[in-house]
Amino acid sequence: MKADKVLDAKGLACPMPIVKTKRAINEMESGQVLETHATDKGAKNDLSAWAKSGGHELLSDTEEDRVLKFWIKKG
Repeated sequence: MKADKVLDAKGLACPMPIVKTKRAINEMESGQVLETHATDKGAKNDLSAWAKSGGHELLSDTEEDRVLKFWIKKG
């Protein structure tokens, strides 16, 4: 999936992946896609809930080599 911006939040503990994702998505235009990489297992539930509550869309999430990858479309 093509992203307009990639955010590396690997090695960060909660709540930093969400804090950095929020900061990055605020700099983007509506409809653009942010790809976030995180290693904190809690990020899966946290980012999904955050995207929904913020009016954004979690397009996809995968895990590769213990790195969680999320694609979030800005609302």
